[in-house]
Amino acid sequence: MNLKRTVLYIFACSLLLLLSWGSTFGSNKKSKIIPDEAGADTLFNNPYIDIDEWRDKPIRHHYIHGGFRGTETRFSFYFPEKKAYKGHFFQYITPFPDNENLSQGASGEDDKISFSLKSGAYFIETNGGGKVDFSKPNFSADPTIGAYKANAAAARFSKTLALKLFGNHRTYGYAFGGSGGAYRTIGSIENTEGVWDGAVPYVVGSPMAIPNVFSVRMQAMRVLNDKLPQIIDAVEAGGSGDMYAGLNDEEKAVLQEVTKMGFPPQSWFGYKTMGVHGFIALYQGVVRADRTYFDAFWKEKGYFGANPSESLVKARLQKASKIKAGIALDEAIQLGLKEPVSAGERGSADLAWKSMGGVEGTMPVAFQLEDVLPNVNFMGGDLVIKSGAAAGKTIQLMKAEGDKVVFGPVDPSVLVKIRPGDEVYVDNSNFLASQYYHRHQVPGKEYKVWDQFRDAEGKPLYPQRPMLLGPLFTQSASGVLPNGKFKGKMILLESLWDREAFPWQADWYRTKVKEHFGDSTDRHFRVWFTDRALHGDLSKQEDPTRTVSYLGVLQQALRDLSAWVEKGVVPPASTSYKIEDGQVIVPAMAAERKGIQPIVDLKVSGGKRLEAKIGKPIEFEGTIELPVNTGKIVVLEWDFEGEGTFAEKADLTQLKINKSGDKAIVKGKHSFSKSGTFFPTLRVATHRNGDRETPFARIQNLDRVRVVVK
Repeated sequence: MNLKRTVLYIFACSLLLLLSWGSTFGSNKKSKIIPDEAGADTLFNNPYIDIDEWRDKPIRHHYIHGGFRGTETRFSFYFPEKKAYKGHFFQYITPFPDNENLSQGASGEDDKISFSLKSGAYFIETNGGGKVDFSKPNFSADPTIGAYKANAAAARFSKTLALKLFGNHRTYGYAFGGSGGAYRTIGSIENTEGVWDGAVPYVVGSPMAIPNVFSVRMQAMRVLNDKLPQIIDAVEAGGSGDMYAGLNDEEKAVLQEVTKMGFPPQSWFGYKTMGVHGFIALYQGVVRADRTYFDAFWKEKGYFGANPSESLVKARLQKASKIKAGIALDEAIQLGLKEPVSAGERGSADLAWKSMGGVEGTMPVAFQLEDVLPNVNFMGGDLVIKSGAAAGKTIQLMKAEGDKVVFGPVDPSVLVKIRPGDEVYVDNSNFLASQYYHRHQVPGKEYKVWDQFRDAEGKPLYPQRPMLLGPLFTQSASGVLPNGKFKGKMILLESLWDREAFPWQADWYRTKVKEHFGDSTDRHFRVWFTDRALHGDLSKQEDPTRTVSYLGVLQQALRDLSAWVEKGVVPPASTSYKIEDGQVIVPAMAAERKGIQPIVDLKVSGGKRLEAKIGKPIEFEGTIELPVNTGKIVVLEWDFEGEGTFAEKADLTQLKINKSGDKAIVKGKHSFSKSGTFFPTLRVATHRNGDRETPFARIQNLDRVRVVVK
């Protein structure tokens, strides 16, 4: 495979950045051709509508569905009633092109359609250009279609419809997307003109994110597996603060490596469920792009596998066996080998990767083998077919439990050839090698987190591969590499506990914007960090007593962006921060931190830890600070025993609020009926206008303390 085709294969295999995945919308209604009066790309000059109707759910709106003849691009438009329309649209750009109907069926804070309509906007969602078979990438596909052209064409056509529906007016447009969708959102506004007036990308990576954020994280997950509980305890409220205590030399080195690369230590609490995440879709592309690395890793000087540690030797699995039976999707779900994936998850920033595993329909998604495999904390690998009609082919594995293996993206034409009795070989050697790949991908000096892999003269400590893969993945999503040059305004959002897009990467893009706009940067750009927020853009959090949803921040950013562009209302200032050894550090006080998130400081007996007796009442005090002009407190709720329900609501009328309204104190009391260690939590939500009823644009934060009950 030549370099060009190899690169294109990588593009097709990327989860967060890949070019097209989706399905067309079927309809029995007669289609009608409508000229795109605002069209700019001749590929999209024949739009059509096949559904045009009023709907009452989730709230009343005018729904229009259609596409562009001669392409696989499909779109869904949701127009508000005329009296509610304020002259703009919000367009959601998914992590990778998928389906134009993913946002349907959501409720509450997750409901993008209702949020948009209640913000006076119509809502746009597309399938990003159509479906690509990841196991059979289309090398002739135009990467810019999935990157931004399909979305731009839909946005242009929507303006034509808006003129017909609402009369002559200036239609303002704003794109937003997270993770891979953040790359595509940035690529969209950087590579088009007159389509969008602003953008809100969120949880974005840098051009060096892929595959490096996953490789360093997987290495740490494997080496630190048994020590992660004590690491979590050390960084938790009332902990020692020394997460390196009790680690051996290799463990200390690996923890330091992943932390300096930017992984937020507080996020290790989710180590049991975070898995390899998007690397499931990247693995095959990396192997094909740099196959010689995986040989060199185990043989050549300078690579860790040539002189492996004991932990690496124990983790290696190489086992011959035979196929006993295929396992279909329904059975795999019943066995706990696979999880069902909803449409909402497929379109989310954090869970879109889940749709990559296996093959839908009657094809198997797993195999039962004749032998039980050794337990090596298997994170991924390969199933090499040694005999039968598929001999010589390799299937990617994402799980191996007992005598069963679950595969990831796979070519169905290979699966149909595999039969019971075929000889196979399970091997995770390449997957283990990939966990060190970031050491051999040292970029330019602007990427400070790689300084740990440079010597005193700035030269790489380890052998370097012929090319950097990260920029290739990024370019596949954005069309070109992000450069910070755009027309309009942007509010960039990042999560301080993000373990997929390490927080420092927002600063990488801010630097690019600064290079372009210079002293006028603040007239075009904001960056807001959200504390205790992860990568995913769903309201349901993995642990609601530790983390908060950033959806309220995203929704307020869209409203602030539209007011900034259309009315000149300057939004709150960017978050103040500094970066130390890969970690983003923000001030403790709201007036200094800025941004729009409230700060919560919970104390028990004046500290973060207390030892108490069963049945004895304990008093808690929480201090809440709001950045200036960011709203009012609308929710205060307690979770004293870690149930995650926050059933006890504080009486807002009892708050002690200072004269300026930006600081409040709340008190609570609780007694424990059993012994154990508890983390009482105070969660707060603010709203710009003080609306206590709406689920939208509520900005959350929380804090917790440790109580040891004896």
